[in-house]
Amino acid sequence: MSAMTASERRQQIARLLSASQAPISATTLSQELGVSRQIIVGDIALLRAAGQEITATARGYVIPAQNGLLRRIACIHSAEETRDELDAMVDCGCTVVDVIVEHPVYGQLTAPLHLSSRLDVDQFMKRMDGAAPLSQLTGGVHLHTLSCPDETAYEHLLQLLRQRGFLVE
Repeated sequence: MSAMTASERRQQIARLLSASQAPISATTLSQELGVSRQIIVGDIALLRAAGQEITATARGYVIPAQNGLLRRIACIHSAEETRDELDAMVDCGCTVVDVIVEHPVYGQLTAPLHLSSRLDVDQFMKRMDGAAPLSQLTGGVHLHTLSCPDETAYEHLLQLLRQRGFLVE
């Protein structure tokens, strides 16, 4: 059996990411494809350069889902209220695509999140232990891009965030 070419390997990476709902780490991809992690990182860079939409998250690489309604909301809360905000979002069936803050020097800073469940939120909060959220740079004000299953879920989420005092309107 002949070895996989670099082009075939990149196609396989794209297939694996497309088929997965959850992020896949470079280490997992390297083990699956029998190459080094560094080769995978380079392949991801080449796939992106070729126009493939791949997002790097703290849990690995993901191809963002294109289904659902994309909405952007402005929120404000303390660092201690982060879990409550994120749980409300995923409990309404929305995926928290990213968090965005407006920095006075650097402009817009965006961090990919791709949180779709309470398990995702739990894992995110564990990684945040001891770290400050981006919103600390802006007095708690930040934006989230959300992918919601429908307008009803989005409206329900807005109502919950208003009740908790998290929504900036």
